[in-house]
Amino acid sequence: MNGFVELSDEQRRQFRDEGYLIIRNALDEDLIGRLIEAGDRLIATDERVNRYQTSDYYDGFRNCIMLDDAFIPLLTNAITLPLVIQLMGSNLQLSTSHLIYRHPDPPGTPDSIRRPGWHRDGGRTQLDLGQGNYPRLGLKCAFYLTDLSEPNSGVTMLAPGSNQLTERIDIPEGATDPVNALEPLLNPGDCVIFEYRTWHAGAPNFSELTRKAVMIGYCYRWLKPMDYIKQELSFLEKLSDLEKYLVGEEVDNTLEFQPSGGFNPLNEWCAQHGVEPDRHGM
Repeated sequence: MNGFVELSDEQRRQFRDEGYLIIRNALDEDLIGRLIEAGDRLIATDERVNRYQTSDYYDGFRNCIMLDDAFIPLLTNAITLPLVIQLMGSNLQLSTSHLIYRHPDPPGTPDSIRRPGWHRDGGRTQLDLGQGNYPRLGLKCAFYLTDLSEPNSGVTMLAPGSNQLTERIDIPEGATDPVNALEPLLNPGDCVIFEYRTWHAGAPNFSELTRKAVMIGYCYRWLKPMDYIKQELSFLEKLSDLEKYLVGEEVDNTLEFQPSGGFNPLNEWCAQHGVEPDRHGM
C-alpha cells in the first residue's frame, strides 16, 4: 500500500453522522478493464460455489477475491484503504468480497422495484444484538465499474444518517423508500464507502447496461468474516504479507501470547503517516 490520502474533517463528520462517503476516481481505467473482464468470465460460467444469485437480474459471487487474481489489488487500494484505516483503526481484516452484476430490468417493471430491498449489512449482528445495540463493526468499499451517471441505473441507494438508528428504518405508508433516500450518480471507478449499519437498497436498472460492481468489506479482526472461514493455501501463496494479514493470516512466527494481538503491518503504515492506529473517539 503506497501513498497517503488524508481523511478531511468534513469526511470524518459525514461518515460519523451520515454513514457514507463518495470517493471519486478510486480506480484507473486499466484496473477497471481487468475487473470487468474477470467479472464477465465468472458470471458467464455455471459455477455455483460461492455464487449469490437472487433472480435473473441480480447475480454475483461472494469471496470473489480468491476466484480471480484481478480482484486482489482492491484489498489494498492506495486511495481507499488509508481512508478505511483512518475511519476504523488498524485492527482490520477482510470481511467480504462480493462481485455483483445488476442486469437491466425487463419492460414493465415498476419504479418501486428494489434489488435487494432496504437492509443493513453485518449478517446476524442485528438479529443477535438488536437494532439498538448494533455498534460500528465494519464498512464496505463499493467499487463501481460502469456508468451510473443517470438515475435508475441500478446504483446502491443510501439513507443518510440511518447508521445511527436504534430501530428499523421508517418507510412511510405507501412509499418505497425512506424520506431522505439518496441515489448517488457515479462514474466508472468511483467508490462509495458505507457503514454496515447504513441502510441501503438497489435502485431499479432501467438502462440498457448491466451495473457491475465489486464490494470489499472490512471488519475488526475479532469478528468472523462473512463469506469465508480460512482462505485456501493456493490463494494465500499469491499474496504479500500485508494482503495475507488482511485475509486473517498471521504473518510473524512469535509463539508467545501477545496481549496487543501480535504483529500488524498496518501499524507500520500508521506510524509512517502519523495516523492513530486506534479509533477511539470516532
